[in-house]
This record gives sequence, structure tokens and C-alpha cells, in this order.
Amino acid sequence: MRCHIVPPHMLERIARDATDPAMRDRARRTLALTSAHATERRLASPAAPAPSGATAPNRLVADAGHKEELPGRTVRAEGAAATGDTSCDQAYDWLGATFGFYQTAYGRDSIDGAGLKMVSTVHYGERYDNAFWNGEQMVYGDGDGAIFTDFTGPLDVTGHELTHGVTQYTANLDYSGQSGALNESVSDVFGSLIKQMHLGQTADQADWLIGQGLLASGVHGVALRSMKEPGTAYDDPQLGKDPQPADMSGYVHTYEDNGGVHINSGIPNRAFYLAAAAIGGNAWEKAGRVWYETLTGGSLASAIDFVGFAAATVQTATRLYGAGAAETTAVSNAWKGVGVQQ
Repeated sequence: MRCHIVPPHMLERIARDATDPAMRDRARRTLALTSAHATERRLASPAAPAPSGATAPNRLVADAGHKEELPGRTVRAEGAAATGDTSCDQAYDWLGATFGFYQTAYGRDSIDGAGLKMVSTVHYGERYDNAFWNGEQMVYGDGDGAIFTDFTGPLDVTGHELTHGVTQYTANLDYSGQSGALNESVSDVFGSLIKQMHLGQTADQADWLIGQGLLASGVHGVALRSMKEPGTAYDDPQLGKDPQPADMSGYVHTYEDNGGVHINSGIPNRAFYLAAAAIGGNAWEKAGRVWYETLTGGSLASAIDFVGFAAATVQTATRLYGAGAAETTAVSNAWKGVGVQQ
């Protein structure tokens, strides 16, 4: 399973419309690598993990040395001192923050729930404009410095990609159509929640942006996506305008990007935001728990659609809080608010 933080429609726009020929070439190279990674996507569910009893992360950061070979040279193992390489040390810290979030919020032991070693490779490729989970580890490009900055920068990028691993080991949602958009949305949800816990933010204090700080100076935009206001994250001559819909009236029917998984994820993203905002407080405690227990509960079909997932979250909220509870009503109303009926 290989899932990338920068969607192909952004890279395709750069490859076509960027004024700098070198920038267009880099975008084409990134697209080619992204396509190759997708071709290698694992289709089978991973083996059930064996309990490890671990209570602390087991991290390893490697340096690809700007090559495209993984994992690269080990530069920092668990407990080792900082290296002085910002990308390496940030990747190490963000692995720890993600581990800490899942353990503290939901009692989960690493990505697989059984103490999986957490591996990241930095400095992948030459100014590679993406970051991805390849089914076994995190991989970060340095960015080109003109449109994208270092992909180890935003914590929610790491949280998003590692959550693809959580999904892989639990619901294993198909990466196409609405189930694929849910796969992307779940990663955005927990990527944002990981950042919120790290910053000590409540739902009303959070920015609900994915990849804030990833767009370089001069780019007209604030992030890759906005969960609060899908379709408003950027509007730039070289990137185009954020195409995410906020509700089902704008649902995009396309064969590209596995059926628009990075575009239509705006709909369930906003549903989660609406639920979290209505409930209030720390979003990971109630709304996040509903989404987490729905994802990991073992009852989701891998090809589930928006309606099925919405119904499942309402069922989870009902089990956790009661049929008439404010939390359950908030979840139900959130899906109605984006045009998804349970």
C-alpha cells in the first residue's frame, strides 16, 4: 500500500503550467515515481500482528542520500542523540509524536497495534516533491524549495501517512472510489488530531489544515487541504485552485487518481470537522474516538462507501454515548450537513 501526501492533480498542474522548465521536469519525475509506487501497491491484507507488549516507540531514521533506494543508510536509531540534520531529527520526533498520540488517545501500540518498528527515510530522491507510506515505512522528499518545502516539516504529513498504515492493519479500505476517499480522509482526520494533541488545541482552536507550512513562500495558498472549508486551501497560477468539494453536490466523478480519492475526501473531511466542532473540546476524545473505533472495529467492508461509513460512525457513537446523546446527534447531523444520509 503506497499512499502519497501530494495528490497527482497538483503535480499534473505543475508539470503542465509551471513557468520554470526545471520545475515542470521535477513534477514529471515525481509523477513518474508516484505512478511506479502505485503500481507496486500491496493488494493483500497484512498478516495479523502478534502482541509485543511494547510501551515505547522503536524508531529508526535512514538517509537515502538523494537516491531512490530504500531504506538507505541508518542515521538515527531509538534513543540515539540528535544528528543535527533537521530532516532526520524532525522525522524522528514526529514518529514519536504519532506513536504517543495513538498510545495516549486510544491505547494503540504503534501502527499495527503490536509494537511495529517505525521507520522513516529522509532525503529521498533529488528535490522530490512528495512523502509517502509504502506499506512498511515513511518516506520523505526534500521538496523543490520553490513550491514545496521539506516534507518532514508539518507533523500532520507524518501523522497522515502513518495513519495509512493503521488503516492497512485494520479496515484495509480499498484505495479507489469512495472507499479510497475514506482512506484518504481517515488519514487527514488523524493527521490533524495528532497535530492538535501535540499543540494542545481544542476543536475550535485548531486550523484544520493538512500540510500547513508545506507550500513555499510566494505560493498562493495555506496548505494542501482544508478540512473545515474544502476547496479553499490554495488558488495559485502554478497549482490551480483547490478542487475539493465540501458536500455531495460537488462530488467529482473521475477515473483519475483512483476515482478522485484525494478530491472527494473533502466530503468526509468536512463531516468530521462538523462533528468535532459541534461536540467541542479536544476533538480526539469523542469525535476522534468514534472514527477510531469505527475504523478498527473489524466490521467495515473494504469497499464501503460514504453512506455505509456514515451509518457505521452513527452506530459507534450510539454504542459509546447513547442514541439520544448530543455526541450521536452531532455525528448524524455532520453527515447530513455534507449531503450523506445514513
